[in-house]
Amino acid sequence: MTEVDRLVLGLQHRIRQLLENVSMLEKEDNGNLYAAVSLRIIELEFAEIEDLLDKLNRTTDSYQQQSLQTAAEFQDMTKTMAELEKFDHLQVMAKERENEIIKKDLEQCKEELNSTSPAPTLSPGYCGLGHMVNVSGPKTYSLTEYGTSYPYGACGRDANPALGDENKYWLVVLTSSNAYSNFIRQYNSLSTIILGIDSKDAYISSSNPTTNTIQGPNMVMYGNVLYYNCYYTYSVCQFNLTTESVSTVALPSDTGYNSKFPFAHLGTTYSYTDLDFATDESGVYVIYATTSNFGNVVISKIETSNPPVLGQTWFTSLHKMTATNTFMVCGVLYATRYLDEETEQIFYSYDTKTNKERYDFKFNIKKRQTNIQFLNYDPRDHLLYVYSDAYILTYELVFQ
Repeated sequence: MTEVDRLVLGLQHRIRQLLENVSMLEKEDNGNLYAAVSLRIIELEFAEIEDLLDKLNRTTDSYQQQSLQTAAEFQDMTKTMAELEKFDHLQVMAKERENEIIKKDLEQCKEELNSTSPAPTLSPGYCGLGHMVNVSGPKTYSLTEYGTSYPYGACGRDANPALGDENKYWLVVLTSSNAYSNFIRQYNSLSTIILGIDSKDAYISSSNPTTNTIQGPNMVMYGNVLYYNCYYTYSVCQFNLTTESVSTVALPSDTGYNSKFPFAHLGTTYSYTDLDFATDESGVYVIYATTSNFGNVVISKIETSNPPVLGQTWFTSLHKMTATNTFMVCGVLYATRYLDEETEQIFYSYDTKTNKERYDFKFNIKKRQTNIQFLNYDPRDHLLYVYSDAYILTYELVFQ
């Protein structure tokens, strides 16, 4: 560009000189004495100016070609740099994701270690277990033999098994509209339920759904008897697997059923979970909500006679639709809530011995699937049995 500037300046100077010579020639009147000489000089000036113009054009063309070549090279460099930047960005993002996971795990560890809100002071010490301090796991994680076809169901062990049935496991999947079922599948061991082999079915009815068949995923097994929500009623059903007979007991007439007071969170509701059943060291409970208690949770002990009878009842201030599940440990009701796709949290307790409620502690459950449709505590092994989007899992409750 400097060379071009020099040529242009030289050309401008020669043109000004030529103009001066032509003007002088026009003014002179020497009788054509010097006219031929002057014209020759002007002709030479024209030739030199023409040479300068040619040189300037050649220089401009050369630099234009260099400019085009440089632009092409720059475009290639820009593309290469963009690819390099993209690659580096992906690497940086991957490291950032790893760092975020590590930070999240670290914060969770800090919360667990520095928790200032332990489990209720007096419970579940009645059973000699001490205070609950953590939930670990999952210890087992397996898809049922049905695959992912039925996301709603329940599983577990008999909390009070007959002699010889201590190692049996049971599974119920809601095979009709993710809401109803009419049979219970039993397995002889943990390995057989995981592998989906060596099972035996007990049918409540040959049709599904119909009177006294299962509605909703919340149920428990106690004394070789399945307790569950009777189809399309606000009653507790008791199905005896030995005699294959059903008996019932009605809950208060203002009890919510058919998804009036289901478990829920801001993202969804869990259909037909109005009645939840739980076992602990002392027996069987049903957890539900009534309009007279403003949709808040009610706990009733079920006397395991035949037919069953409702025993003592407790009223809480926990609105049922703010929880996603409940379970009992040593006479204490615990409720869970949905935090995100990876975490469920035990956030509430009600002590049936002291009638004290607490909302101020946090025990996180690390999920493998998004939703937990069923959750129950087994007093024999201190495990939580979970049915989560067609998967069965277990978690260990850790006591001080």
